[in-house]
Amino acid sequence: MIIAPSLLASNFARFGNEAARAHRSGAEWLHLDVMDGHFVPNISFGAEVVRAVRPYFKRELDVHLMCSRPEILLEPFTEAGSDSITIHVELGAQVTPLLWKIRSLGKRVGLAVNPPTNIAEVRPYLKKLDVVLIMTVNPGFGGQPFIHETLPKVQQLAAWRKELGLNYRIEVDGGINFETVKECARCGADTFVAGTSLFHRKNLGAAVRRMRKLAISAAA
Repeated sequence: MIIAPSLLASNFARFGNEAARAHRSGAEWLHLDVMDGHFVPNISFGAEVVRAVRPYFKRELDVHLMCSRPEILLEPFTEAGSDSITIHVELGAQVTPLLWKIRSLGKRVGLAVNPPTNIAEVRPYLKKLDVVLIMTVNPGFGGQPFIHETLPKVQQLAAWRKELGLNYRIEVDGGINFETVKECARCGADTFVAGTSLFHRKNLGAAVRRMRKLAISAAA
């Protein structure tokens, strides 16, 4: 089970310190939500933030591009130190060339799907992916409540993974806390992005350990 604190919920005035705090917590990944104000109605941060936190978080930097034109961002984010890059299935005809480009840059390849989008749209790409990211809230802002109707998507991805003999990770993002992490793990998720429920805790390390333990127990 991988726990990925989301930098979107951290103190923006202290990105370096917050990334170091995430590293000390034992979290396997640090998740960075990149928003362009067009694909989603919010703007977060760009490649320079990845560059800034790279020295402080020594493990995987998991970059999620919620952007209309990710093709202009792939190389800057790669050069800044990203380890994995996820784009959205809602980009339609752009998806295949974008996945190829991410792979050619030597990065872990991810594909995200928003709550209203049918999970069937992801299936044609499964063999090309390292990560499938299920948005469990509508993207754009942190702190939203978990959408329980997204859980069947997690179950379907787990079924396809077994049926096709693949090993992509099933990542969930949005409203993940100490209760919803158990629901997602029971459905087959193995990678959990959590913002408010982790970064807003005084003892981030204890929160990460608790979330991981709950996920492991629920999946058993």
